Amino acid sequence: MTAVTLTLVLVIVTALAFDFTNGFHDTANAMAASISTGALTPKVAVGLSAILNLVGAFLSVEVALTVSNAVVKIQNKDGSPIDALAGDGGQTLLLIVLAGLAGGILWNLFTWLLGLPSSSSHALLGGLTGATVAALGWAGVKWTGDGTKLDGVIGKVLLPSFISPVIAMAVAFLGCWLVHRITNSVAHLLNDRHFRWGQIGSASLVSLAHGTNDAQKTMGVMTLALMASGHWTDTHAVPFWVKISAASAIALGTYLGGWRIIRTLGKGLVDITPRQGMASDGATASVLMAASHLGFALSTTHVATGSVLGGGLGRGTHVRWSTAGRMVTAWATTFPLAGLASAIMFWLGHSIGGVAGALVVFAVLVAGAWWMFRKSQENRIDHSNVTAEWDRPADVLDQHAPDHAGSNESPTSDLKG
Repeated sequence: MTAVTLTLVLVIVTALAFDFTNGFHDTANAMAASISTGALTPKVAVGLSAILNLVGAFLSVEVALTVSNAVVKIQNKDGSPIDALAGDGGQTLLLIVLAGLAGGILWNLFTWLLGLPSSSSHALLGGLTGATVAALGWAGVKWTGDGTKLDGVIGKVLLPSFISPVIAMAVAFLGCWLVHRITNSVAHLLNDRHFRWGQIGSASLVSLAHGTNDAQKTMGVMTLALMASGHWTDTHAVPFWVKISAASAIALGTYLGGWRIIRTLGKGLVDITPRQGMASDGATASVLMAASHLGFALSTTHVATGSVLGGGLGRGTHVRWSTAGRMVTAWATTFPLAGLASAIMFWLGHSIGGVAGALVVFAVLVAGAWWMFRKSQENRIDHSNVTAEWDRPADVLDQHAPDHAGSNESPTSDLKG
């Protein structure tokens, strides 16, 4: 096995690991509300989400081959590697991709450890940007588009980070307010039964969209690595085994469930009821679908969190603003910190050189992932306690305000941990 081939194997394994973390990290986007309200049991919810992620991953690979073109200049328009990175058999490009993936994984695991929803897409784009800057300098970054569409770091990362939560919050606020105004006279039990079915439907659409959008990113990175090493030349297609492996990795990660993030989004932000949950999930699905139709890339995480917050405000529920503040902090730091981690990874690997450098980067990634996993076991959260009541002393605001201020409706009983 040549040095380039060994590095390629490390990149493929790391790409699938990122896809796996993407799956369990972003399960909360679709299923946190349904789990919190009892519309679905935890295991059924993540199982349904996993199946739909798997199906969604096969629906489209339209932008998979040019996924990195959004923020960095390491590919030509057709998806092939640029000439400047092809002179050493693709080793430099493979190291850029490996370092970018490693930074994205470490950020995903760190925010998961803290139970904070953050954008896996922005972690990957930030990682690729940081590694590219370390390799090619600031000129290797695409800050803005060519004027024909929103592109670059500003169009693909910064603007969506600010706009998507606000839009989703407004839609969910209006939807939840209207639903409560219209249905307040209907029997509470009837409301719960029907709105739970509405929740399941809208959450399923979010899962399907997530599989379609996010699995493409890993497919694109893997195909780029294959091109860089000379193992693939077709710039119009993704290898079938790449589709299968990427779809399976994101589905498996989804099924195992990012329980820590599900708990924060489902219980730590607002107390969700079936009506509020349906409005929130419906807002998430509608905003994502409208954005996709208009060609505007939004973070599923930002949209879902904004929807939950807007649903809570529309119902008059007390919002735990300290939790919301921590989420916003995670959003704001995802791109730069994932980029910084990846830049350090590239410098480390490049300074050692060759396949030895790639092995060291991979070893550092494994060590960091293992440490965070061990740390998570000190306060284990899984399907058995994900819907337990939020630890109120951890949020100062909750000590001075009732859970359901401004509402005559109580959330349905949850599965207790």
